[in-house]
Amino acid sequence: MASFLSASTVGEKVLCDPFPTAATSLLQLDDKEEEKPSAKSAKKKSAATTKKSIKSNSSTKKANGSVGEKGKGTEHVNPAWGRFNAGTWMNTLACGAIIVICPILVILLEVGLFRTEFHGSIVQVLLSVYEQGPIEFAKTYGPRYSQTATIGYFAWVLFQIVLYMGLPSKICYGQLTPAGHLLPYHVNGMSAWVVSHIAYALGSYYGIIDPALIAKHWPGLIVAFNIYGYILPLFAYIKAHLAPTHTDDRKFSGSMVYDYYMGIEFNPRIGKWFDFKLFHNGRPGIVMWTLIDLSFAAYQYQLHGYITNSMVVVNILHAYYVIDFFINEDWYLRTIDICHDHYGFYLAWGSMVWLPTIYTLQAQYLAYNPYSLSNFGTALLLATGTSSYIIFRLVNHQKDLARRTKGDCIIWGKKAEVIKAKYQTADGVERETILLCSGWWGTVRHANYLADLVLSYSECAAAGLAMYGGERAWSFHLLPWTYAIFMTVLLIQRCLRDEERCSGKYGKIWDQYCAKVRWRLIPGLF
Repeated sequence: MASFLSASTVGEKVLCDPFPTAATSLLQLDDKEEEKPSAKSAKKKSAATTKKSIKSNSSTKKANGSVGEKGKGTEHVNPAWGRFNAGTWMNTLACGAIIVICPILVILLEVGLFRTEFHGSIVQVLLSVYEQGPIEFAKTYGPRYSQTATIGYFAWVLFQIVLYMGLPSKICYGQLTPAGHLLPYHVNGMSAWVVSHIAYALGSYYGIIDPALIAKHWPGLIVAFNIYGYILPLFAYIKAHLAPTHTDDRKFSGSMVYDYYMGIEFNPRIGKWFDFKLFHNGRPGIVMWTLIDLSFAAYQYQLHGYITNSMVVVNILHAYYVIDFFINEDWYLRTIDICHDHYGFYLAWGSMVWLPTIYTLQAQYLAYNPYSLSNFGTALLLATGTSSYIIFRLVNHQKDLARRTKGDCIIWGKKAEVIKAKYQTADGVERETILLCSGWWGTVRHANYLADLVLSYSECAAAGLAMYGGERAWSFHLLPWTYAIFMTVLLIQRCLRDEERCSGKYGKIWDQYCAKVRWRLIPGLF
């Protein structure tokens, strides 16, 4: 069993470059991670490359020192990569608090939605907690375990596993792990999304399932999400100790709480192809995202006899994000989630619980509060959201164009401006990167994040501003804006994390780039 859980992937290519691209604005030129070998060719080269990598990694470990778990003699190739090596007592305390508080926050938000006496107001929910006390409040309003919802959810996860492993897929490669492993991935998310939605549509059309099935079982599903969200990182934690996929890609802090939250393994896998990160980050929650929206739209119709234009806007804008994610799923393999984060509670619970509950809050809110937008408001939000999505794609196109042409291209009618940066990797090889300073990337250093934020606020505005034209007296509620607030915090934090890594990697060249492109995210402000 241990060998099955820890088996290295067929076609896995082992190299020794622990520094793949850290920020979205960095474009690798000559790095080996830009090679995209087929699984067949990679398999042939794997054995020879592994021997060379082991020798190189050995010297790297000596230089970096041991950061392994006490008593196991495990060392991480690059202590500066991924999460922090050591969890201080403050880090441990903060992680423990998040593990406890985040599920409570999700439940409070959902209580505000589903209990009519709170009218979607989180402030009234908090006042009720204060007046009744946490225990009495939980007894009265807390979601209850539902066997039907739990069985249904775990059947959904199993269904997605079958699609992930069984549907035809192309093989794509991520970037090198800190220890130099280049992993192949099954990429078939678009097919899984289409099959799932066709199955849901046919089931609804023929009366096999209620189209509002998800919405009607939502409280029980929240409990099921959390059950899996806690068990999954626990399984990953135990697996990291007993049967790690790559022992040299683990990090230990000495704190069980910190390691449970931040994760120990970098790319945990079961068998040859089942990758924890790609599956759990990109399948059960994101495939369900648009189904949740559609279910709450159906529930709005069943409750009120009509579907509001605000609900339509929310469904369209959310669909932009989800469909784009799956069309460009191979791009996700080079994002911070896959390339930098270890797999623990932070990613597992976030994907299993936070994503399906918080990212869909606008649809949930409108099902119970059927506010409509004016025609002008509908057109404005659709135009803003659509424009931000188009800009998001153009931003990434400019980056890809510069990568393919090594900076020899035209952007916005002019020859692309780039800064060349050289750096040395753990194998002693000097490599070269270009930093793009033209087009959107010459305006701000994280132009894709800015477009993402505009789309997020457009989605939330469809619910948060729709109340102005609703049947009830207008009052401002913070709850529909939760997703946009979260995305603002998340993307600012990611900006800072990206730039900290790049500063350490490129030194003065990074300072030169920052002087050229002054603003991180919002021109003139940040």
